[in-house]
Amino acid sequence: VMGFGGSFISLAISKWMAKKTMGVQVIESPNNATERWLLDTVHRYSKEAGIGMPEVGIFDSPEVNAFATGMSKNSSLVAVSSGLLEQMTREEAEAVIGHEVAHIANGDMVTLALIQGVVNTFVMFLSRVIGYFIDKVIFKTESGTGPAFFISMIIAELVLGVLASIIVMWFSRQREFRADSGGARLAGRQNMIAALDRLNSLHP
Repeated sequence: VMGFGGSFISLAISKWMAKKTMGVQVIESPNNATERWLLDTVHRYSKEAGIGMPEVGIFDSPEVNAFATGMSKNSSLVAVSSGLLEQMTREEAEAVIGHEVAHIANGDMVTLALIQGVVNTFVMFLSRVIGYFIDKVIFKTESGTGPAFFISMIIAELVLGVLASIIVMWFSRQREFRADSGGARLAGRQNMIAALDRLNSLHP
């Protein structure tokens, strides 16, 4: 419950949190040609990927950035930064949008929440086993648990948490590669290559 609870609560409120923290302005009805193009592109790719139409939004940031989030494939959000719209060509931006739609179609948000929940559970369980072992075997506490249990448990949680984060980051990187592949299928291989080249020139 503790291990998975936090992950799924985060997933459940992810759209709301993204809108609040990033200042995402959801496009209800397009006010200009750029917003119309953005809605049309997400709609076209979503249809090709077989998912429900996500909410589409723009957030104010000079950085070239975009993200997708949401509880399920049919209840998601795709948001792009103003910097992305200004610094990328339409073709490059379409590849980035395709990448985010592929994340949704691949179920990456839910899958990552599951992986995070699993590693959280192991970290919490194993840190308590280690703490109990040190307290009982090394410090030989006979009644209840002593200070050694709590101190060693906290240290074990920190160490295991770092190891767990490496696993999660490795898994996340694999999903990024899959989303790049999905973006290439939706927006075109050369457009995906151009988008990655542009990102590399901005953030080597």
